Order: sequence, then structure tokens, then C-alpha cells
Amino acid sequence: MNKMDKKILVAMSGGVDSSTAAYLLKKEGFDVAGITMCLGVKETRKKHPTCCGEEAIADAKKVCWKLGIPHYMLDFSKHLEEKVIEKFVSEYSNGRTPNPCVDCNKSLKFDILLKKALSLGFDFLATGHYAKIEKVKNNFLLKKAKDKTKDQSYFLYCIKKSALKSILFPLSGLKKTEVRAIAKIAKLPVHDKPQSQDICFIPERNYHGFLSERIAQRIEGGSILSLDGDFLGKHKGACFYTIGQREGLGIGYKHPLYVLSVNAEKNELTVGKKDDLKSASLVAGEVNLLVEDMPRKASAKIRHNQEESGCSVTLLEKGKKLKVTFENAQEAVTPGQSIVLYDGETVLGGGIIEKSL
Repeated sequence: MNKMDKKILVAMSGGVDSSTAAYLLKKEGFDVAGITMCLGVKETRKKHPTCCGEEAIADAKKVCWKLGIPHYMLDFSKHLEEKVIEKFVSEYSNGRTPNPCVDCNKSLKFDILLKKALSLGFDFLATGHYAKIEKVKNNFLLKKAKDKTKDQSYFLYCIKKSALKSILFPLSGLKKTEVRAIAKIAKLPVHDKPQSQDICFIPERNYHGFLSERIAQRIEGGSILSLDGDFLGKHKGACFYTIGQREGLGIGYKHPLYVLSVNAEKNELTVGKKDDLKSASLVAGEVNLLVEDMPRKASAKIRHNQEESGCSVTLLEKGKKLKVTFENAQEAVTPGQSIVLYDGETVLGGGIIEKSL
């Protein structure tokens, strides 16, 4: 492959990871350009800036100037609102807990932005994600990154299999410490920039405030019930709670209470002991498969920051849904969150949890 003939568009958030990805590709001899998605997010944080605010756009421009590559900016604010924020609000309103980072990757970065890159004549879209795409014979597989403490494959299972051939993850074989060292040696102006934290459109982690602004007229207090249906107290609004939550219930009881279920239709929470949170299996929808044949046995994560659990997998409704049965019961299986399936280093696919069984 003649690298000078290959054009790569790098999605640049103004952070050290995407900046280093652009630097490495330029160093390898590719024809590189940077692009930043302007999401219309106002910068409100100082310690941990957002990945898409005004400061991020300015930093991405500085890096591109330093590297001597073009920098483009596209207004994705409408897409963020329609594809991510509206779903975020709707899911919480319906008693589910969404994962907006998955939705952003699925709908914005690796769908709309990827299609835009290809339509402009670029051969690849590259990002600073910590994950790996490997070609095995004629198939492209999504795999974990070398740095398992930073691995982001959980958030990337939603990429369509057909798109993998057009995506590059230049940081796949690097650890975060190595990335910062490379950025410092290259004198990139963001080499010591703090990591962005949490959800870009939620100022200061204030979920309650954000939801209150969006759906204030639909938020009202309701009943907190025991598993036996006994009334234990009042909650402040079902949308403010998620499965496994312990804080914020405002109930004095003989043992710690955890949210077991959120019934948005009845505006009720059911609470119980920690052991009551465990589920042996689940059903997921919005399935995305990254391999031709899903094995019966796999390992799974029901949230990013947990260890994998062995499981058996059954495809339902011609692959539109899947049933996962765990070798060891899992705690706080949460509708709206993603379950991601692995075979060793390889991501098999995943889906959105609908219910626990």
C-alpha cells in the first residue's frame, strides 16, 4: 500500500489521544486531515473539559496547524440532539438507563461522519479510540486494545461490520502513558491536557438538572415499594433512579436498600437487598453482530468497568434479539445499557438490554 495515496480523515476532539493518532498517521506518510464535530456544547468545566466544546475545537485547530495538516469542522449539533440527546431523555423517562457514548459512536462518529469522510474522497476515518481492527483472511474483526485499562471496545461494538474496513485506530498497540510521551516529544500543544470526563452535554455531571430542564412537566414523586408491594416511602421522580442505585432513596431501613426496578408507567420504584439485584439471564435487542457465526459460548460485559462473565448465547427472532445466560448471576442488569460479547480478544457483538430474567 502506497501510504501517500491513502487519504485519512482523523476525528479530532482536541484531546491528546486523537491528536496523537493524527501525528502518528502523518509520521507514517499518509495524507492526513483533521475534522472536529461541533456539537453545540457550551464549555462549563475547567478541570475536565468536554470533548466537543469551544476549547476542544480551538485545541484541535492548534494541533492541525502544528502538524501542517488541514482542519475541518462540521456542525453536528442537530445530529447530537436527534440521535443522542432525545434518546437519552426518552430512555430515562421510560425507566431505562441509556449509554449516550454508545449512541454517539453508533449514529454520529461511525455512521454519519464515516459516510461523510468516504463521500469526500477519504479512504479511512481514524479516531483516538483504544481498540483494534484486525484483518483475518477476508474479514475485519474488532478487538481489544493493548492497554486493557483504557480499552474502549465495549463502546464500539455498535459499529456495523461492513464499516470496519474503513476505520483505523492508530493507538491500538499503545498504552496511555506511551501516548502522552509521544505527544510530549512531538510537542503537541495538548500533551498534558486532562482527560475529558463523563457525558459532554451534561454540565458538571448534573443529570438531575439536565433532565429537569427537559421534562420538568412530567416529573412527579411516586411510591417506593418493597418486593412484597409494601409502601416504604416516596421518590422524587422515577427518571432520577437506575437499577442498583442505593443513594438518594431517603429511606431509613433495617438493611441497605437498592433499586431493583423502575416502573415509569406507574411511577414506582421497587427496592430490596443487594442479593435481590442478581439475575441469571437477560434478553437484549438492537443487536449488532460483528462475526459471521455467533458461538454458543462467550464472555460478556453488562457495563464497561466490570470483568467479563462466562455465558451462553442464543439468537432470537432471526438475530434481532439475543438471550444471554450467565455462568454466574450478574448484579444490576440494567435495561437501556449495553451487553457486549467477547471471544478472548475479539468483540463478537452486542445489544441493548431489554429485561433481566
